[in-house]
Amino acid sequence: MRLAPLAFAALLASSAVQAATPGFHVIDRIAGPDGGWDYVSVEAGRALIARNAAVTAMDLKSRAVTPAFAPATKGHAALVVNDGKEVLITNGGTDTVTFVDAISGAPIASVATGKKPDAATFDPRSGLVLVMDHAGGDVTLIDPKAHKAVGAIPIGGALEAAAVDGEGRAFVNVENKNEIVALDIAARKTIAHYALADCDGPTGIVHAQGRLVAACDGSVVVVDAKTGRQLQTVKTGGGADGLAYDPAGKRVFVPAGETGQLAVFGFAGGVLALEETVPTEVGARTIAFDPASGHVLLPSAEVTTRDGKRAVAPGTFHLLVVGR
Repeated sequence: MRLAPLAFAALLASSAVQAATPGFHVIDRIAGPDGGWDYVSVEAGRALIARNAAVTAMDLKSRAVTPAFAPATKGHAALVVNDGKEVLITNGGTDTVTFVDAISGAPIASVATGKKPDAATFDPRSGLVLVMDHAGGDVTLIDPKAHKAVGAIPIGGALEAAAVDGEGRAFVNVENKNEIVALDIAARKTIAHYALADCDGPTGIVHAQGRLVAACDGSVVVVDAKTGRQLQTVKTGGGADGLAYDPAGKRVFVPAGETGQLAVFGFAGGVLALEETVPTEVGARTIAFDPASGHVLLPSAEVTTRDGKRAVAPGTFHLLVVGR
């Protein structure tokens, strides 16, 4: 039966709506080697996952996996530095950061930090890498070109991720104090403490549109970066260990490793608005956004419970790729 032009157009429109309804969803799973993991980063089409004994590299196009791209000792973060030529790795087991060649993974240099270095963030204004010492309570400042520490800023507490504003300030989540601490990088000092209400254990943080967005366990908060005033609190799933921001799409992505969900928020005008909640997997708690593809990356594995204790099932580690 032939459809009239208007009916045909309506059918096409209906089909388009149906095709668009899935929104963000898991579009790929790239298998990797067994073992725990922490932060994931992405650069030039490659995901770098910090693991206990090594950094695993995954090519996001070919899906080729290098299980041990570079050595690590209780690795927490792998950050591409020096115009993509090197990778900085934080080693919680040796209180160091190591620099390796970005192509071969060959070691280049090792630099001492404070106790149990965790997250790392590059500040383009100063040219320094800020390393958050989770157990020591200091931010170690690293000159990546010189491969040396050039100072430290004492904060106190269990430090998680940090964000920079491009104007010389950094903002660090303090997990056990439920606060964000503002730093003057050049002056090597703290300048403000922003207490967070209804926020338990802040982890991931971004600076965007004059706001700070911080992921907590079961919620996400928005804070005015200059005044510290808390502007918004939105409930999410539990178990976030990071968040990601898409500046082009003006979206914030918050994982929930306890409940196996990914919250997708619009962030226009500095206000969070939930767009959708995407099923992921229990354990998918750390996250990175790939601006080249628009995809969200979450390391994960099958989690089993035995005698009331959770464990990762052997042979199940993989990288979830979420897209539309």
